[in-house]
Amino acid sequence: MRLIASDIDGTILGHDGKISRRTVDAFAAAAEAGIEIVFVTGRPPRWLEPIREQLGHTGTVICSNGAVSYDLGAEKVLDSHLLPWDTVDKVRSIVTELVPESYFALESLTGLHVEEGFFGSRPAASSSEVVPSMLTPDMADAGIVKMLAVRHTGSADDYLELVAPRLAALIGVTHSAPDLALLEMGALGVNKAVTLARYAAARGIDAADVVAFGDMPNDIEMLGWAGSGYALASGHPQALAAAALVAPRFEDDGVAQVIESRLAALRLA
Repeated sequence: MRLIASDIDGTILGHDGKISRRTVDAFAAAAEAGIEIVFVTGRPPRWLEPIREQLGHTGTVICSNGAVSYDLGAEKVLDSHLLPWDTVDKVRSIVTELVPESYFALESLTGLHVEEGFFGSRPAASSSEVVPSMLTPDMADAGIVKMLAVRHTGSADDYLELVAPRLAALIGVTHSAPDLALLEMGALGVNKAVTLARYAAARGIDAADVVAFGDMPNDIEMLGWAGSGYALASGHPQALAAAALVAPRFEDDGVAQVIESRLAALRLA
């Protein structure tokens, strides 16, 4: 175990925005043992405060499902994979044709752009400063790293099944919201595993020496790539099916339990 790669939401962070003391202590013990730690999330850079504040992490975070590598300490984008407007436009047309009740948003390197109706009856998830407006080609100037599509009925699994076959040659599609029919789309061929593999290789770390944790479909590739990929027992069935290993439930501090156990094994060795 030379590198720990962990998802954030539903894996170490709860709906209350808290990371348990046991989990904080487990990551601190791993860092003290000389193990590299990187967080790999669907979140954009502006939503990383829980990691900085509660874990004291100031290193690299792989954001937006692999589309952005971000230095949290320096608050600097290290690398990004952008979506051209032509792709955004085509994807929007296809999704709207298949599911007319869809609404869209764009995550750029400078912020979130949402169209009217995207939030439905929900409050804006990021901040009250997000004002819905028409999505326009000039937004690509800010560097689009993720396209979002939502419908306010049904499940994300059903939504994905409806649109994914038609989008396969244009864009990568996944989801990570457990209670919302929200799709997350990024540059074709880019996912958490691709960017994590590049990060590990730059540090001379093989996949066999990586321990990864996740709980949702956007973690599937990462869990399959890592030498020890753990899906949380409380996770999505597709994540559990893709992972070779299962960690205890989030509610039982599953990530902390695995880290503690593996650190103990390293000490014995």
